[in-house]
Amino acid sequence: MTAVPTGYQTGFAIRPDLVVEAAGAEDVRTAVARAARDGLRVGVHATGHGLAGAVEGGVLIDTRRMDSVLVDPVRRTARIGAGVTWGRVIEAAAPHGLAPLNGSSPGVGAVSYTLGGGLGLLAREFGYAADLVRSFDVVTGDGVLRRVTAEDEPELFWGLRGGGHRLGVVTAMETGLVPVARLYGGSIAFDGDGEAGAQVLRRYLEWARSVPAALTSSVGALVYPDLPQVPAELRGRYVVSVRVAYTGSAVEGERLVAPLRQAGPVLADSLREMPYTESHTIHSDPPFPHAYYGDGLMLRGIDAERAARVLELTGRKAPTMTVVQLNHLGGALAAAPEPDSAVPHRDAGFLLRLLSPLDGTDVASVRALYEQVAAVLGPLVIGRSLNFSFGGGDRTEDLHGPRTHERLAGLVSRYDPASLFGGSYGISRGGR
Repeated sequence: MTAVPTGYQTGFAIRPDLVVEAAGAEDVRTAVARAARDGLRVGVHATGHGLAGAVEGGVLIDTRRMDSVLVDPVRRTARIGAGVTWGRVIEAAAPHGLAPLNGSSPGVGAVSYTLGGGLGLLAREFGYAADLVRSFDVVTGDGVLRRVTAEDEPELFWGLRGGGHRLGVVTAMETGLVPVARLYGGSIAFDGDGEAGAQVLRRYLEWARSVPAALTSSVGALVYPDLPQVPAELRGRYVVSVRVAYTGSAVEGERLVAPLRQAGPVLADSLREMPYTESHTIHSDPPFPHAYYGDGLMLRGIDAERAARVLELTGRKAPTMTVVQLNHLGGALAAAPEPDSAVPHRDAGFLLRLLSPLDGTDVASVRALYEQVAAVLGPLVIGRSLNFSFGGGDRTEDLHGPRTHERLAGLVSRYDPASLFGGSYGISRGGR
């Protein structure tokens, strides 16, 4: 038996009955066929960033060896294997002046990210990553390897773009690239203690209403640990940071962000013009594996008072360390693509992301805190984000709206009649 793969998420156990280290689509097809024969569930592992919970029993298909990337600069497309990370795609596209719609971390698996929708650095200008997909190669529950496009299998194509992992094992996808070689971006870190954090959030929310769709931003808050590896200016501080990615000129970018610099005492400022290959420095997500739990709440909007209350609950007085991030949505994210996709909650104005390390903290305590946050937001919450619900695999409510859920359930009945893929974030056939 192949060793169980380790990944970025270390907080949940992975104990399958069988691990298949797939080198290509035929290995995946064979593994799915065996699982169907033996009545076993099927899971997929690439990088492990979005692990929805513990994996117990069944067949786990490890796709890390399926790591080919082929860029077509004329068609502005990339063909991406199931185990490829976004960092590889960025490197392959950059010599042609192109970029994918990747997220903040280059170590995330490109295919898994896209199946959940894919909210990236350039999202307000270009939409969700799922919106640019041209085709999928996928092994469905009947053991058939299918090439799925909008023309050949339009309903399955709709469901794979934003419906998650429930419809099969994607072995490769072809996606569009955008003509972006550089951007103006980075972060401004503010002192968030006392009333300062609430003031930064208030200014940010006012500012976000005025920026063009070519500017995608978020604001994050956390108490930095007092450790030597943390930059001295941030060590032990409660920091509220605004992150910016703008495809316009640096001169115009400076003009747009100028009001933000007056939001409070600045601890660090990394805004600059950069090649797209350095876009990961905007968020500087930790590259090392660790244990964490997280959730993502899609909000119709948010006011300064509720935002301040969220900071109060998750800041220095919180029972567990919590990283808060508020992503500004709208722009191209609100527009339905042609053809349509299963990406839900396009009417959301913001995404509130919560993430807590699990070292020394139990999941029940973290959930209790998140429930307090959700209660503060109340009717502003319109659903949850599939890609940012880490560890809550048993909590599938509100990931898709009722109509989308019903349509996905119909696809499951057709393409996975034996419920091989009915693990975390499974879609029941009997409604919500």
